[in-house]
Amino acid sequence: MIKMKKILPGIMLCFLLGMPSWFLGNMFPIVGSPVIGIIIGMLVTMFFPKVLSTNLLTNVFAEAVFEDCVKYTSKKILQYSIILLGFSMNLFHVLKVGTESLSIIVCTLTASFITAYFVGKMLGLDNKMTTLIGVGTSICGGSAIAATAPVIKAKDAEVAHAISTIFLFNIIAVFIFPALGAAFKMSDIGFGMWAGTAINDTSSVVAAGAAWSNMVGNDKALAYATIVKLTRTLMIVPITLVLAVFTARNAKKEQDTAKSFSITSVFPWFVLWFLVTALLNTFLELGTVSDIFVVLGKFMIVMAMVAIGLNTDLKKLIRNGFKPIFLGVCCWGAVAIASLLVQRIIGIW
Repeated sequence: MIKMKKILPGIMLCFLLGMPSWFLGNMFPIVGSPVIGIIIGMLVTMFFPKVLSTNLLTNVFAEAVFEDCVKYTSKKILQYSIILLGFSMNLFHVLKVGTESLSIIVCTLTASFITAYFVGKMLGLDNKMTTLIGVGTSICGGSAIAATAPVIKAKDAEVAHAISTIFLFNIIAVFIFPALGAAFKMSDIGFGMWAGTAINDTSSVVAAGAAWSNMVGNDKALAYATIVKLTRTLMIVPITLVLAVFTARNAKKEQDTAKSFSITSVFPWFVLWFLVTALLNTFLELGTVSDIFVVLGKFMIVMAMVAIGLNTDLKKLIRNGFKPIFLGVCCWGAVAIASLLVQRIIGIW
């Protein structure tokens, strides 16, 4: 009960700020609710800092307590949201298209992580920041960053940097991918594969696919891009498990004695629950129930992004923002080019 009293005010604040973020995100889907949530959280912290540090009605908003509230929302609520997103996955659909797209997905993942590693080293970026941008670029944007952040113990500022970077390229992709696809004389399947493997966020994949469909007069590319993107999203599971092993190994090295270390403390259990919900949705055909859980999960991500915004120093974010953006450019370029090259080799494009 004491713990609930500590975390409830922060959860409620994130919920209240999440509501306008959610509606604005639906009005401007290219931007998306998570990004708007981060922005609103940062603006509240910048312009209304006293609300977060002084007594408001009761003592419950004292600064130390409020920190716990927001931290809980940005970490635990975020993990619960990923679990609920499993209800959007149909593993049969994923497997059907997966055989065609798997080689391209593996190549784009490899290209993104290799690029992130070497460019991140060159820029002197923190390993966690490099990992978040690499994962966000190669898998599924904000959702992948959300799933990876608690596994590698990323700070809120690092998550905000990564989300902001991915958001920038989401917008660019929606505008330039259809035009580039037309210039390259790509087929519907080829463009769908390219959009599904090289554009970061699901909403941006859908937007680019819809733009292409409007150009050519059919929805083949849109449907194909969406399924490829869902297949790519499943890569969250093996990637986070691998990152958990590395995190566990590094944590063990830092311990003075092996007795105080436990792999269960860093293992991403929520990823396994994500698989469970995906299996339930696949075999039970829950229909409307699944839709409700998915919407709830997406809203909880927005709440978590609001919490991250509340914990982020906007001035510092702006001062240190160039290097992550440059890393994002390099990773995104590597993914887009790798996807085109593999398509050319295997004869899709």
